[in-house]
Amino acid sequence: MDRSSHPRSRRVAPFVAAAAAAALALAGCSSSSGGKKSEEGGADASAGKASTPQMTVALVTHQAPGDTFWDIVRKGAQTAADKDNVKLIYSADPNAGNQANLVQNAIDQKVDGIAVTLAKPDALKGVIAKATAAGIPVVGLNSGLSDWKDLGLLEFFGQDETVAGEAFGKKLNEVGAKNAVCVVQEQGNIGLTQRCAGLEKTFEGKTQVLNVNGTDMPSVKSTITAKLKQDSSIDYVVTLGAPFAPTAVQSVEEAGSKAKVATFDLNKELTGAIQDGDIQFAVDQQPYLQGYLAVDGLWLYKNNGNYSGGGEQPVLTGPAFVDKSNVEAVSQFAAKGTR
Repeated sequence: MDRSSHPRSRRVAPFVAAAAAAALALAGCSSSSGGKKSEEGGADASAGKASTPQMTVALVTHQAPGDTFWDIVRKGAQTAADKDNVKLIYSADPNAGNQANLVQNAIDQKVDGIAVTLAKPDALKGVIAKATAAGIPVVGLNSGLSDWKDLGLLEFFGQDETVAGEAFGKKLNEVGAKNAVCVVQEQGNIGLTQRCAGLEKTFEGKTQVLNVNGTDMPSVKSTITAKLKQDSSIDYVVTLGAPFAPTAVQSVEEAGSKAKVATFDLNKELTGAIQDGDIQFAVDQQPYLQGYLAVDGLWLYKNNGNYSGGGEQPVLTGPAFVDKSNVEAVSQFAAKGTR
């Protein structure tokens, strides 16, 4: 790609952006039963594989060790890669400087496209500019909705974390919560900060922020437990990632607290916990869809010049609430590791 074709230099007509969005939506609808061939019976998912020349896409995230949320993102990305004849290279590091180095590695490998999360956008600004200068299209996913355009990305797939937080706060009002603690597992992560801020904006009760070390689950448990023992008036523990919700349930039991647990994000373990009443509800941002659309979007751009939203608007994949009213329908997909 020459630099003149980058979205900062020229815009496609609105009908092209609309066509791209429609194509992406159709691609996303066909993906619910996919995954890696070796893991999810991907033979069916790869039916109708693209005949276009193979391209290489690097997916670089801020995944922390043990965070199973990203397994779902990867499955979505791999399903799209299998369909689109794409070689997918995945790498991750929760340290923003290290993540920037991984993006640089992708540039050095001369990949055809890069999909990147922007949990700490300032640390990635320089290396993304280098990718653009090298003629490599870059799309964003999951984190960084407020910064992707300023960084010159082609498109963005994810959830507006502020909107999700505000919706969460309203949900807490509906269930009668009065004192909620928002558990942040990674300080400085802009998306997590926006979630808590959005919640606090709309929640009519008291909001407290509790920082924990998300890479050390025993420490997470002990920190939440101590907080609940310190303040017995806390009636809701809000976790910002699916793996932390069951730990919060354990903390509630250990502290002898009457607090309930609700969370952002979803996985197959949580659907059972919601059905059992251990967790009240979850906000699903559809990470499988984020991974799928990021890879498919780069393929569409390379092979047909499409980009969703015309470089002006993101593609939103959430928020959607999962509770006892709809968890049974969602659980069949979560069991496959795709929700």
